[in-house]
Amino acid sequence: MADAKVIPFDDDRSRARRRPARAEGEAAAVRALPGPKEAPGEPGEPEGASGAPGPSGAAPEPGPGPEPAAGGRSGWERRLAGGLAFLRRRVTGEYEVDEFGYDEELTDQVLMSLLRPLYEKYFRVEVKGVENIPAEGGALIVANHSGTLPLDGLMMQVAVHGNHPAGRHLRLLAADLVFVLPVVNELARKAGHTLACAEDAERLLRAGEIVGVMPEGFKGIGKPFGERYKLQRFGRGGFVSTALRAGVPIVPCSIVGAEEIYPMLGNAKTLARVLGFPYFPLTPTFPWLGPLGALPLPTKWTIQFGEPIPTDSYAPEAAEDPMLMFNLTDQVREQIQHTLYKLLVQRRSVFF
Repeated sequence: MADAKVIPFDDDRSRARRRPARAEGEAAAVRALPGPKEAPGEPGEPEGASGAPGPSGAAPEPGPGPEPAAGGRSGWERRLAGGLAFLRRRVTGEYEVDEFGYDEELTDQVLMSLLRPLYEKYFRVEVKGVENIPAEGGALIVANHSGTLPLDGLMMQVAVHGNHPAGRHLRLLAADLVFVLPVVNELARKAGHTLACAEDAERLLRAGEIVGVMPEGFKGIGKPFGERYKLQRFGRGGFVSTALRAGVPIVPCSIVGAEEIYPMLGNAKTLARVLGFPYFPLTPTFPWLGPLGALPLPTKWTIQFGEPIPTDSYAPEAAEDPMLMFNLTDQVREQIQHTLYKLLVQRRSVFF
């Protein structure tokens, strides 16, 4: 398979949909636009098309309407042609990725399409406050983390792209473990995820991207079921420092429903050390039911994006102020925790 072209990340063209450049002298396909309606009898109008009498003097019978079957075939033909063109570009390498490995075309046409049924039909995600995400420019979305497996990050990614009026993409910051697992590593890169480090996050934010971070990390995703919806420590405020340096707003995000998909009742720490994992979950179904135990419970989710916290009013050196870091980190954490409790009070059931 041919290699894809790599786009420099600071190239403004990286935000537009990419298409392979035409070879020099290659003619573009031209689609004729519908012309103005012509009066009856003018050249180009079929005889009797306007209801005027034809050569026999009798008004023509009304023509049959569009056949649904034909329209259906046309729609399927367009989809098939698009799919074949997509496959051809993948095989020949006529697609582009940015220097982080993000493949927008693959994400839009394949990865989002695969995740959307899980998002819409299985977890039935309800999204609130999407208007708090800027229509343009960078922003840092900070969310709680839970669920034993990081499905909450993927659902948040679908929520942003599917509900934002501008159809913006969320670039998630992921842990080192994601990028050492086979297959998962490649898929994560293609979906726009990158290593959770300040340098990468700042470059993305300065380039005007929406970046998502879950500061609890493994402490949040691997906490016992008895501690559900209780936020763990948010680290040392590195995400606040990054947002201050880039001058972008911080958008708190609260996710309800992910805690119950894999109720973690225990942790096989010895097995986790052997496998090199931060924890090895024991749930009511896993590992007792084998692969079937990896099926998440169909809980009802709510994702709420809170009021953005601006950072552009601070001086550049504010990113080095530890007290400011602590205060802003605590403000974000408290806003997420308060919203979690409010959403928990409002929900009728874990599953409905």
